[in-house]
Amino acid sequence: MTEGVERPRQPSMADVARTAGVSAQTVSRALRGSPNVNPDTRRRVLAAVEQTGYRFNSAARALSSGRSHTLGLVLLASGGYYSRSAVTAGVEAAAGEAGYAVNIATIAALDTGLMERSLSKLADQGVDGFVIAVPLISVTPKMEDITRDIPTVTLDGSRTAGARVLGIDQQEAGRIATQHLLDLGHRQVWHVSGPDEWIEARQRRQGWQECLTAAGIEPPPVLEGDWSPDSGLRQGQIIAMIPEVTAVFVASDEMAFGVIRALRERGRSVPEDVSIVSVDDIALAAYCSPSLTTVRQDFYRYGAAAVALLLHGDEAGVDQPAGTASLSVRDSTAPPRRS
Repeated sequence: MTEGVERPRQPSMADVARTAGVSAQTVSRALRGSPNVNPDTRRRVLAAVEQTGYRFNSAARALSSGRSHTLGLVLLASGGYYSRSAVTAGVEAAAGEAGYAVNIATIAALDTGLMERSLSKLADQGVDGFVIAVPLISVTPKMEDITRDIPTVTLDGSRTAGARVLGIDQQEAGRIATQHLLDLGHRQVWHVSGPDEWIEARQRRQGWQECLTAAGIEPPPVLEGDWSPDSGLRQGQIIAMIPEVTAVFVASDEMAFGVIRALRERGRSVPEDVSIVSVDDIALAAYCSPSLTTVRQDFYRYGAAAVALLLHGDEAGVDQPAGTASLSVRDSTAPPRRS
């Protein structure tokens, strides 16, 4: 029986970096043809590539042609299946029409270390641009470093110095939703927020607070969910036990579905007893019972617009933000009952 022969390990970018005496990130920039790498360093990197025998594939194509014709999309695994799917579809459709492929990195949690690794991985693949749909509130120097060299658009997510931001004004979305309920005659509006570590959740909550304060109303305690219908159900069970609640602003459609179910199970009808307004206007919002009044976000269009902005810059004619907050009024809101 012949023993197997162990195959030699293929040289890595780290090997090139050690040989050239630079960082792996500098190697990645040099192989992408970044203008921020001085000619001396680039020559050392290319010499190290030849010396180590590193196969740089897509990066080599980018070096020879100036572009890899690949975009990187970074997503969060949690936080709304429908919005994530719509963003992905919009990015892939627009990229495909322009002759680009899309490499997707999905991170499991809101963690800067995971974000850094995802960006580094995509950068090593030679992507020509990033679309970031991850709502980190803070960014790290490494994230700033990577996105400084590679064009980046964020969709209401991580703000780096060089990134351009697309999406609606989330603070305005909170104000519009809350004002709608006040205009119907409700004297108080409760709020089921998204997770505090999400920038969109903070901004929507801020808009709700500002709207109530401007009306001379003290905001009640915030009930925090995690964007899931189940968390909406749990917070809705609390709301159902507070008789004086007549109006609730829920930070997402999916949580609103859970709130409505909880109210119904406790014998409180929507909108006769409690009016519900939310944010997103996903496809199911118009078909639930009652149909949901919600602030619209066109995730598919934002994904496509992000690609246009990456590929064509200001000539793409994309406004920043890409849309204004608009309310789709349906059956889940009504004036309060007269006692």
